[in-house]
Amino acid sequence: MTDSALTAAGATVTITGGTGSFGSTMVTHLLERGVERINILSRDEAKQDDMRQRLADPRVKFFVGDVRDYESVNAAVTGADFVFHAAALKQVPSCEFFPDQAVKTNVLGSQNVIQASHRVGVRSVVCLSTDKAVYPVNAMGMSKALMEKTAQAFARNHPESSTTVSVTRYGNVLYSRGSVIPLFVKLLRAGRPLTLTAPSMTRFLMSLQESVDLVEHAFLHANPGDLFVKKAPACTVETLARATARVLGYGEPDIQVIGVRHGEKMYETLLTREEMSRSEDQGDYFRISLDARALDYGIYEDRGEPGSAVVEEYDSTTTEQMGVEETEALLLTLPEIQDLRAGSRA
Repeated sequence: MTDSALTAAGATVTITGGTGSFGSTMVTHLLERGVERINILSRDEAKQDDMRQRLADPRVKFFVGDVRDYESVNAAVTGADFVFHAAALKQVPSCEFFPDQAVKTNVLGSQNVIQASHRVGVRSVVCLSTDKAVYPVNAMGMSKALMEKTAQAFARNHPESSTTVSVTRYGNVLYSRGSVIPLFVKLLRAGRPLTLTAPSMTRFLMSLQESVDLVEHAFLHANPGDLFVKKAPACTVETLARATARVLGYGEPDIQVIGVRHGEKMYETLLTREEMSRSEDQGDYFRISLDARALDYGIYEDRGEPGSAVVEEYDSTTTEQMGVEETEALLLTLPEIQDLRAGSRA
């Protein structure tokens, strides 16, 4: 697939969860690139109305529905060339208390998107995953790991399909809905201490635009069942808190440690050791191709399989670590931070 194929005249793109942080950024990106039509599928009619008024673009069509409902998915993907599957339950604590709901949306809903796309002849589906799907310890991560397996199983079991299904994994997306930076901003404005679960906890950092670039990279380069990860730096949550306060002119903040929440890990992993051992380095990205072996494992017992070199996993402690000044520089690239700084000078 070429770059022009994604935004060629007549191309239609469907985005599930299209009113969320990622979806909204992707819609703006695609409209600027000249895409012919965008279908937005989401449950939130209020957010849809806000987006409709903000964009005021006839190329965007809205579908009120839920990925749990096959018929609403089918309506939104019919006629589409490409599908971005971003709809998900993403909050770790809520998924811990309601894991059945996480399964219904993240696993069964994803299966609906893939099956409907296959049946109507969509050219390519990219499913968005998360670092929490790697060595998962919480229900959200477990459900996203099963989403990945669902996508890969489709590719493995339907080699004749004209629909290419691939997966992208990414870490924390800065200033996305539900992320920690908006909370820090709220607390700073209220003159309250910044609450941290554990100061030494590390997290990958990625901007919304970089998450869009990752998905577009998958569209342009994926083979069925491929997994893509963007290389990203990391920092501790204490570093992120101090950088946020300093970049907004608050100086050194007061910090209150509140303890690790339900299902949280001290660091996140984007690629396991096993995945790293068979990864392809594509510059800014890693690509891991589908393990397409059949169920007959006897041949491996008889003949054996070459061993893989021992490598480190790709996690938020082994990647590039950023200090406060480096994190400040990254935050200054975010439009939301730029707007906040401009407003404080007005």
